[in-house]
Amino acid sequence: MKRAITIITLLVSSVNLSAQTKNPVTTVVKEIVPKQQTNLVAAVEAMPADKFGYKPTPQQMSFAHLVLHMTESNYALCAKASDMPQPKHDELKDADGKDKLLAALKSSFDFCNTALAKVDDSKLGDTIEARGGRKEPRAWALIALTNDWADHYGAAAMYLRLNGLLPPTAQPKK
Repeated sequence: MKRAITIITLLVSSVNLSAQTKNPVTTVVKEIVPKQQTNLVAAVEAMPADKFGYKPTPQQMSFAHLVLHMTESNYALCAKASDMPQPKHDELKDADGKDKLLAALKSSFDFCNTALAKVDDSKLGDTIEARGGRKEPRAWALIALTNDWADHYGAAAMYLRLNGLLPPTAQPKK
């Protein structure tokens, strides 16, 4: 009986090891992108155009600036993670309005999807220039990117709730 359990354990372990991916970090990030993209775009779509100037307090950024910031962060961090140059795009302003800012956010996610498709774990230890000229491993860009998405969604959800709207992930299931 002990021998049978040992053999079964070894077989299950070997199947589990062979099922592991070669690029666990980048694979997980690539799996996160569609969900974050869906949630962030839906949050921006949910905010009425006339509320894009809304600031919870005078010191905080407007919702429009939050969307602009999300867009710029996507371009910068996906470029750093992939070693691809950022595509040329219009300079955004807080006053650009919902349609232009939403289109820019969607374009930034299109770039991220293309850029991250080329990334694998073998390059995550390479040195890149991060914000402020700091030298960081390429993995920093992926971690910063996923942190930003969580932070930005949390901020967008707060702005929506302060305007009497439910964020996408709080909506009742259909």
